[in-house]
Amino acid sequence: MSKKLIVIATLALAPIFSAQEMVNKPVQSYQTAQYQAKKKAFVDNLLSKMTLDEKIGQLNLPSSGDFTTGLAQSSDIGKKVEQGLVGGLFNIKGADKIKAVQKVAVEKSRLKIPLIFGMDVIHGYETTFPIPLGLAASWDMNLVQQSAKVAAKEASADGINWTFSPMVDISREPRWGRVSEGSGEDPYLGSEIAKNMVYGYQGKDLANGTNILACVKHFALYGAGESGRDYNTVDMSHVRMFNEYFPPYKAAVDAGVASVMASFNEVDGVPATGSRWLQTEVLRNQWNFKGFVVTDYTGINEMVDHGMGDLQQVSALALKAGVDMDMVGEGFLTTLKKSLAEGKVTQAEIDLAAKRVLESKYDLGLFDNPYKHGDAKLAAKEVFSMENRNIARSAAAQSMVLMKNDNQVLPLKKSGTVAVIGPLVNNSLNMAGTWSVAAKHDKAVNLMQGLQANFGKDVKFISAKGANIDYDAKLEDIYAAHGKKTDRDNRPKEVLLKEAVDAANKADVIVLAIGESAEMSGESSSRTEITIPQSQVDLLNELKKTGKPIAVVLFTGRPLALTNIKDTPDAILNVWFAGSEAGNAISDVLFGKVNPSGKLPMTFPRSLGQVPIYYNAKNTGRPLSQELTDKCEYQRFRSNYMDECNTPLYPFGYGLSYTKFNYSDVTVSNANPNGNQTIQASVTVTNAGNYDGAEVVQLYIRDMVGSITRPVKELKGFQKVMLKKGESKKITFDITPETLKFYNGDLKFDWEAGEFDIMIGTNSEDVKHSKINWTK
Repeated sequence: MSKKLIVIATLALAPIFSAQEMVNKPVQSYQTAQYQAKKKAFVDNLLSKMTLDEKIGQLNLPSSGDFTTGLAQSSDIGKKVEQGLVGGLFNIKGADKIKAVQKVAVEKSRLKIPLIFGMDVIHGYETTFPIPLGLAASWDMNLVQQSAKVAAKEASADGINWTFSPMVDISREPRWGRVSEGSGEDPYLGSEIAKNMVYGYQGKDLANGTNILACVKHFALYGAGESGRDYNTVDMSHVRMFNEYFPPYKAAVDAGVASVMASFNEVDGVPATGSRWLQTEVLRNQWNFKGFVVTDYTGINEMVDHGMGDLQQVSALALKAGVDMDMVGEGFLTTLKKSLAEGKVTQAEIDLAAKRVLESKYDLGLFDNPYKHGDAKLAAKEVFSMENRNIARSAAAQSMVLMKNDNQVLPLKKSGTVAVIGPLVNNSLNMAGTWSVAAKHDKAVNLMQGLQANFGKDVKFISAKGANIDYDAKLEDIYAAHGKKTDRDNRPKEVLLKEAVDAANKADVIVLAIGESAEMSGESSSRTEITIPQSQVDLLNELKKTGKPIAVVLFTGRPLALTNIKDTPDAILNVWFAGSEAGNAISDVLFGKVNPSGKLPMTFPRSLGQVPIYYNAKNTGRPLSQELTDKCEYQRFRSNYMDECNTPLYPFGYGLSYTKFNYSDVTVSNANPNGNQTIQASVTVTNAGNYDGAEVVQLYIRDMVGSITRPVKELKGFQKVMLKKGESKKITFDITPETLKFYNGDLKFDWEAGEFDIMIGTNSEDVKHSKINWTK
C-alpha cells in the first residue's frame, strides 16, 4: 500500500521524531547477504558442537520467578541454565538480577551460550503509555512507533531484550477483555500499528543494545473467540482469515518482526500451537517469516485438554508444526528426546528449531557481548525518566476521544469550583490499565493529582468518591486483580451518594470519573454485560438532579454499551487507561491545553445484542433501506432488529473536537482510470471553529461488484492533520490498483475492475462520496 496514504501531524506536549524518520521503515543493517552468511557459518558451527540435550535446552523458555541475585546459580532455574537446558527466561526484572543469571549461562555452562530475557512490555515498561486500544485511538503512527522505542530503551537498560508485543489480534468482540491489548476491529489500521510497533522495538540494528526483539501475537485469530470468552474456539472461512484477520500479522512479518507467538485457540479444528498450516505453510512458506515461533504460556500442555493427545504427543505435534520455543510447559525439555528415539520427531526438526533461536541471539549481538542489555547506572537514568514521562503524557492526551460535548461544557474554565467525583478519582493503581507488569503503579498520576498540580492555583477542586465500582463486593474483589485495588468503601451507598451530592452542590461543574477499573478488561476478563455497573449509573443519575453541568471522564479498556447513560451528562471524554501520566494528560484535555483528536478504533454498540458490530460488514440480500436505518425504524423481512437500531452508538473512526471541521465534496483526478494508474482523491478540510486542532481524515473504499461479496466500506488510508482556526487544507490520497486488492475465492491477492465508491470523511459513517470506474 502506498506510503502516501498516511500523513502524520501531532498535538505534542513533548518533542517527537519527524514523520519521515518515524513512519518509514528503518533500514535493517543486519539483513545484508554478507551478514547472513557470517551468521549462518557461526550458528552452524555452534550447532555442530551441541549435544541433543543442549539443543533441546535452547527450546526451553521457563518463567524465572523473581529471585535475588545470590540465588541465580543455586536455584532450580540456575542449575538448568548451568546444564545448558534453558534458552531464555522471562518475568525477571532488574539489570543486576538479569546480569547474574546471564553470568551463569556464559561462564558456567559448557558452551557458554547466552540467554535471551523476555517480558510482557506491552504499552511501555516502567513509563506506561495508554493501553494499546487507547494508543490506537490516536491514529498517530509517529506516537505508536515512538511509544515502542521508549519502551525498548527502558526495558533494554534494565536487561530485557525481548518483548511479547505487539498484540495485533483483530477483534469485533467487546465482551473479550483482551480488546484492550489490541488495536481494534480494522485490518488496515491494525496493520499500520503492527509494523510501526515492530519498527519502534527493533529499530535499524538489533545489536546496538537499545533495541529489543519484538514478538507479534497471537498467531492466529485469537480475537475471534466464540461468545467473547477467552481462550475459546475460533471457526471461520479462509477468505475471512486472509482479508480481515491475517493482515496485521503479515504486516508485522513484512516489517521484519523477530518472533511470533502462537495463540491458544483452535483454527480449523487444530489448536494454533499444533497447526502446521499456520506456523509453516502460511507463516513461513507464504509470508517468508525467518524468525522463531514461541508458544504462549503453557500452550503446548494445553493441547492435552483440547484433546490432541498426551504431553509427548502434543509436544511432537508442536515441533512438527513449526514451533521453536516452549514457554513454561517444558514439554519439549521432557519429551523430545524420547520422541526422537521413537521416530516421532526428527533430528532435523530439533536442529532447525534450535538454529532459529540461536540466530536471534546472534542478531541481538549476544555472542559478542552477552551483557550489553542491562546496566544499573543507565537504568537509573533512562527508566521512568521525566523525558519519557512527558512523551507518555503527550501520547495519552492524543489518545483521548471526545464522544459528546453539548453546550461546549468542555474545555472547562480555569476558574471557579469543580467537583471531582467517582470511584477512581484518587486511585493511582488503576491508571495504567491492564498488562502493565513493570509499571510503577504507585507513582502514576491519578486524576485528582493531575488536576491539582496543573490547575490548582486557579481552580478550587473538591472531591468525593460517590460510589464503589460495583455494588457487588465479590465482583469488585475479582476486578481488583494483580494488586490493582479499587479501594472499596464499605459505608452505605446512601452515605456515599450524599457526600457526592453535597460536593456537587458547592461546585460550578461536575467532573465525574466512571467506567471500568483497570483489570475489568485484559486477559481472562471477559464480561457478559458491557455496561457501566449500576452503582455508577445511580451516582450519575443522582448528580444529574443537582442541575449542574456534568463532564464524564470515562475509564474503559473496551467498547461499552453506553445507551443508558449517554443522554445524562453534558460531555463524555473517553480516556481509556492512559498510563503513568494519566492525571496530567486528562487535565490537559479537560482544560483545553490539548484539543482532543482521538478517534475510535472500535465500534461502540448500542446494546450487547448487536455484538459483533463493526463498520466494514457485508450487506445482506435483504438490507434495510438507508432511510429506515437512519430513522431506526423496523421493517419485517429485512435484516434488522425489532427492538434495536442497526446502527452503532458511536461508529468506528468517531471522535469530536473542541473545534469544528467542515469537509468539501470529494474530487477525483480521473473518474475512469485504466490499468496500473495512480489517481488522487481529495477533499478540502476547514477548521471552522474557535480552537486550533488536529483532525484524522479517513479514506474508505467500496468495491461495488466482486467475484465474492465485498464489505460496505473498507478503510484504505488516513491523514492526521493540524489546522489552525480558520485554516483550510486540501487533503489528497493516492489510490492505485494495489489499494484495491483483496483475497478472492481462490485466495489469490488481486484486484478486479469495476465501479468503486470513494468515501472521505471524519468517521466511518460521516463521509462524502465520489464514484469511479476502473478498467484493466
